[in-house]
Amino acid sequence: MTMLPENVSRTAAHLTLPATERAPATARVYARKAVEHAVSDPDDEYAFAVMLVVSELVTNAVRYGSEPGDHLRVIVHATDTRTRIQVHDPVRREPRLRPESDERCRGRGLYIVDALATWGSTRRPFGKAVWAEVKSQ
Repeated sequence: MTMLPENVSRTAAHLTLPATERAPATARVYARKAVEHAVSDPDDEYAFAVMLVVSELVTNAVRYGSEPGDHLRVIVHATDTRTRIQVHDPVRREPRLRPESDERCRGRGLYIVDALATWGSTRRPFGKAVWAEVKSQ
């Protein structure tokens, strides 16, 4: 499936999608296209970092920030020097880094985001926005 941004300018693109297990893959493709559209010569490492951060943020929004039937809003604002990603979901509980554990199978996504980007969250009237900023190399 080819996803074109539903609202795109030279540097910003917006996507609304159902909060399902397919959302991270859809968001990755979307983010890659947004970076390719906005950045004059994106290298593969930069595009991969953006796609990985988007994937982790959307995965967290699906698992911890939504219920069946909810939708997520993904905003990708890319320039030659950085890409800012926002994922909006309907749950106000803010994300946090969990203590590291060798016994858990989950809970490592924010560590990946933390290694690749500056990130945080902002409460909204009907949920929150988790944002991350990936700088180009």
